[in-house]
Amino acid sequence: MARKGKRITRVTTKAGDSGSTTLADGSKIAKTHPRMHAIGDVDELNSLVGLLVTELPANGPLAQVCSRLQQELFDLGGHLATEGEFPCPDALWLEELVVELNAALPELAEFVIPGGTRRAALAHVCRTTCRRAERTLWDVDDAADAAVYANRLSDVFFQMARTLNEGIEPQWRGSQGEPSDVS
Repeated sequence: MARKGKRITRVTTKAGDSGSTTLADGSKIAKTHPRMHAIGDVDELNSLVGLLVTELPANGPLAQVCSRLQQELFDLGGHLATEGEFPCPDALWLEELVVELNAALPELAEFVIPGGTRRAALAHVCRTTCRRAERTLWDVDDAADAAVYANRLSDVFFQMARTLNEGIEPQWRGSQGEPSDVS
């Protein structure tokens, strides 16, 4: 669905040179405002998802998931930039996706160390960046729904990383080099 409204016609405006920026409704806030930190973290996450996509088979199922996630992360930025006037993406499909991805994986018996394959490592970077975005979202007054979405999304990236490791999953060995006894 094409969105109507103002589109960016030039990149350099110099409007933010004073340390403030303009939200979609025309109001100005400081670039250091918690809302702007959240928008920036969501934007950074979207960029990292784009990097992950470059490592996935084109049109494969995980690339298609990431394509949808990138659209939703842009929508989430719109939600934040309009102070909730633009709808927040729904987290329900993320919960269903976590269950679907988990069903194809071996039972998790140890803590997973980020790494394994390059693609899995990138998914872990997406996961940790998503966790940071979630924390900053909780600092925004009207963004609880966005924080919940980010929480579910980080679970997706964890399951995606496990899937992309193709059975080669680095596990925590504890401080003594022994497998942990946490199950």
